[in-house]
Amino acid sequence: MTACRGIRGATTADANTEEAIHAATTELVQALIDANGLEEDSLAAVFFTMTPDLDAAFPATAARRLAWANAPLIDTAQVVVEGSLPHCIRILILLNTDKEPKDLVFKYLKGAKELRA
Repeated sequence: MTACRGIRGATTADANTEEAIHAATTELVQALIDANGLEEDSLAAVFFTMTPDLDAAFPATAARRLAWANAPLIDTAQVVVEGSLPHCIRILILLNTDKEPKDLVFKYLKGAKELRA
């Protein structure tokens, strides 16, 4: 039975530049596409958040250029928490799928690996 499920992931950008933010986002989105067989038509919505130290680009722009030109995407700022991981880009993908939650693969790349250690 098809249900709306969520897939999470995160990565870090090497710098607060458009190039670094887009490169990190592209790597993360591609890893999630590859790991989960994601197709744009199954996406209900995709949310990106960034830590406040990243403000040079929108992650959704990189996702649109890579694979999701027509998907509903949105960018927002993460809550500021003292001591949290800097330069962090997070993603929440809501998709309609027949897969069970246990069969969905989350990805934490680069510095964000420490979030799931």
